[in-house]
Amino acid sequence: MALLYICEYSDEAQTVRGAAPAAQENAQTLDQTPVVIGAGSLQSAAFAATTVIVRIHTDAICSIDFGTSPTATPGTKRMNAGDTEYFGVPLNGAYKVAVIANT
Repeated sequence: MALLYICEYSDEAQTVRGAAPAAQENAQTLDQTPVVIGAGSLQSAAFAATTVIVRIHTDAICSIDFGTSPTATPGTKRMNAGDTEYFGVPLNGAYKVAVIANT
């Protein structure tokens, strides 16, 4: 069974020189229950109000979409099997990610 893994972050990493191009691991880092990737669009749970960055990892080729009630289609953002990407989401946005299988 192919899965979409979602990890939520509340901040970007900081160094002595300022912000780093990475998410900050801390006590507010949340791992969601993975979403099954199938023939129909399925949504994740809503992101926490404090989430501003999400890490998405996929086991299979899929398409994803973000929003408060997103629907993924084969025409939305495509990810290859084994891809991991980070996306910024609005603070307090009640966003979710939707996923559907693709080729």
